[in-house]
Amino acid sequence: MANPSLLILAGDGIGPEVMGQVTRIIDWYGANRDMAFDVEHDLVGGAAYDKHGTPLHDDTMAKALAADAVLLGAVGGPKYDDLDFSVKPERGLLRLRKEMDLFSNLRPAQCFDALADFSSLKKDIVAGLDIMIVRELTSGVYFGEPRGIFKEGNERVGINTQRYTESEIDRVARSAFELARRRGNKVCSMEKANVMESGILWREVVQKVHDTDYPDVELTHMYADNGAMQLVRAPKQFDVILTDNLFGDILSDCAAMLTGSLGMLPSASLGAPNVDGRPKALYEPVHGSAPDIAGQGKANPIACILSFAMALRYSFDQGDEATRLEQAVEKVLADGARTADLMGEEGGTPISTTEMGDAILAALDASL
Repeated sequence: MANPSLLILAGDGIGPEVMGQVTRIIDWYGANRDMAFDVEHDLVGGAAYDKHGTPLHDDTMAKALAADAVLLGAVGGPKYDDLDFSVKPERGLLRLRKEMDLFSNLRPAQCFDALADFSSLKKDIVAGLDIMIVRELTSGVYFGEPRGIFKEGNERVGINTQRYTESEIDRVARSAFELARRRGNKVCSMEKANVMESGILWREVVQKVHDTDYPDVELTHMYADNGAMQLVRAPKQFDVILTDNLFGDILSDCAAMLTGSLGMLPSASLGAPNVDGRPKALYEPVHGSAPDIAGQGKANPIACILSFAMALRYSFDQGDEATRLEQAVEKVLADGARTADLMGEEGGTPISTTEMGDAILAALDASL
């Protein structure tokens, strides 16, 4: 049988640096765990614009559609700020999400014990935190029509439309319930059914999907504004949070900061299963391209490495190996290894991007 295929799009800024450490991890799995991948590299974002005049070449899009999973680093930077909106680096990422139909965005917020002091919340509130936000990614107010800035009388008006179909809600709800079955078996669905008709429909469809096919999963409903408050009051009450595109954008960033550093947070964007059972999938760290530290060896590669762990779990059904990698990261942090973004008040000397990769590889070796 052919090896599973990975398309690596390192992108801009610190993307190539952090993805370089992921490539070393991939090679380790091929050499030590009989898990070889067919890896291809290509361009996205500003790097693609510099070469092709577009943030995502059609050939690259075709490769992404054919790959078993796509790993992406980061896109963007001040060099491209003055480009027309249609060719900005971020348009490459949006095209990938849209044409791969990646409707389910998974954003874990996990607080490693060694980093519990980095959160702005009290240590006992966040220590051991492990929640997952499932955000609908391809519909809602970011895509609804009509939209735009129009002239009405003597002034302009900006319009965005919150729009969801039953089928769009149904499929992302199923994604959340299936995920919950592999975790703590609890889903909290968040919307604004008290003031928005789309929220009423969201709640009705989620409840119907639950009652028909997932009665074993505990389901609760919560207004999204209360959800934001509860995330900073008692975040460990949640397991899987299911929400729409707009609220998911806000709530996932709120949850991200509970952990103390964006450099620690991976994500997955999943589509419908292919004939082989694997979903269309794109994995990327939550952090941006950080152009201010690009090329200096200061970037934290852990979020990108944990994104590959998510690929092992959700695209390749290798949950045990994903756990092995996550535990290697946890051990390295417990042993005190810190990149610059993880340096606390106690000071010390940060290690480089490559040295963090070295430490994680050593921990993987020790796990054999």
